[in-house]
Amino acid sequence: MRSLSTPIRVWFALFLMLVAALPAAAQESPAAPAMATPWQDVITGQVQAFRDQDAKAALSFAGQGFQAAFPSAESFYVSIMSSGYAPIGLSASHSFGTFQMVGDKSVAQVVKFLGAKQELYEAIYLLTEEPAGWRVQGVQLAKTPAIGI
Repeated sequence: MRSLSTPIRVWFALFLMLVAALPAAAQESPAAPAMATPWQDVITGQVQAFRDQDAKAALSFAGQGFQAAFPSAESFYVSIMSSGYAPIGLSASHSFGTFQMVGDKSVAQVVKFLGAKQELYEAIYLLTEEPAGWRVQGVQLAKTPAIGI
């Protein structure tokens, strides 16, 4: 039986390679936009789907590679929530930091999460514009040493 974590490892490795290329190819945003961007709407939709435990909706915001790699929305949800990303689904709120465009159809977006016990997390979301719209290609999540107040 194939391990469900293998697709995540592959996508995470691709994500890290793309993020490593950011300094050379990226354009940093001058300031956070006043209104949500289309990719921020996608992130918010997926975060809310994880909070609502709506596996089908959570997968719908993922890129084609994720959608093809998992046999069902439930297996995607369980794999994500059990491989270090549960703080996203358990978060009380999130906010957007800076973003960097990577070419015309990809973006790296910083997202900050406040956990249920006031712990803080920071994520870098990588999204690409696919035929169906902006989709999440990968996320790197880390707990920060601070606490929310």
